[in-house]
Amino acid sequence: MDSEKIEELKGFVQHCKQNPSVLHTPPFSFFKLFLQSMGAKIPPSENSGRDNEKNQDTKQFQSETLDEEIVESDVELDNSDIVEPDNDPPEKMGDASVEVTEENQEAAQLSKAKANEAISDGNFIEAIDHLTEAITLNPKSAILYASRASVFIKLKKPNAAIRDADAALKINADSAKGYKARGMARAMLGLWEEASRDLHVASNLDFDEEIGSTLKKVEPNAKKIEEHRRKYERMRKEKALRKIELEKKKRQDAETASVLKDGEVIGIHSASELKIKLNAASKISRLAILYFTATWCGPCRVISPVFSTLAGKYPKAVFLKVDIDEVKDAAAEWSISSVPCFFFVKNGKEVDKVVGADKTSLEKKIAQYAG
Repeated sequence: MDSEKIEELKGFVQHCKQNPSVLHTPPFSFFKLFLQSMGAKIPPSENSGRDNEKNQDTKQFQSETLDEEIVESDVELDNSDIVEPDNDPPEKMGDASVEVTEENQEAAQLSKAKANEAISDGNFIEAIDHLTEAITLNPKSAILYASRASVFIKLKKPNAAIRDADAALKINADSAKGYKARGMARAMLGLWEEASRDLHVASNLDFDEEIGSTLKKVEPNAKKIEEHRRKYERMRKEKALRKIELEKKKRQDAETASVLKDGEVIGIHSASELKIKLNAASKISRLAILYFTATWCGPCRVISPVFSTLAGKYPKAVFLKVDIDEVKDAAAEWSISSVPCFFFVKNGKEVDKVVGADKTSLEKKIAQYAG
């Protein structure tokens, strides 16, 4: 190898010393494997601790978010034609229980004609008086109530118009004029969805240009409100489903955690049992420390009490103990060549290991990966 290549290699090694996490990147995995084959200990990636913190923060954020109420934003509507609600005493209403004679019907028609003349002249208050007289004479006429409602619209008295429109619709459920007057009155109060429904019914019964022009103003607001409501209904349903899923996961995690015996060393007696315990630890994102030992191993007898003590010190880590003579297939699967040997497994993947009864290294790595 020429001197230039050697200098480049020296530079790369120096870079690895300063930033060992580079060895965990895919392009340099070959070099990492080479170093490990030579017995080197590769420091863990700096991101591993950060990722664990990030996961904890995410879980906390999700929990806090699910506990918070969804605050609805305001809907931008065109409220330029809205008026202040009228709170005048209600106009006189007719007595629907009285018998209406032909003479009263004719008198009511005369009063209605006078009201129409007053409307033509722009005398709306006078028109209200004539229509009130007509309603008193013939309280069973839907058209009289609807007519007075339409005059209240001109006087910008929407609540009074709604009362008369309701009375008209009570007498005749198919009163186009009643639906029209109520729809226009509700629009004046900013009740956009209700106004839209009334005006659409009126349009189907007896369409006119005034209904059409009012709908052009009402429908955009009504659609915005409907879309807004659907959006937040969907958000609440999604939140409820997420909460159910989170509660379900909590129960599953609690059930899983219950078989892992916090603060205790779990003796493993078969390869299948080992897989179950490792899968359980992975499900709840806990570090598993897999300790391979043997009864004839002197260093194992020294480190075993330390392992038990560490289990109590780090209750959220999972401490698994495997006798290589009892569970030979697990020992073969993990390629055990000497004991004691400790593997650190997180999220189903081996992240590190310690070979030998090295108490300091063992606790250091448990503290590092247990979070």
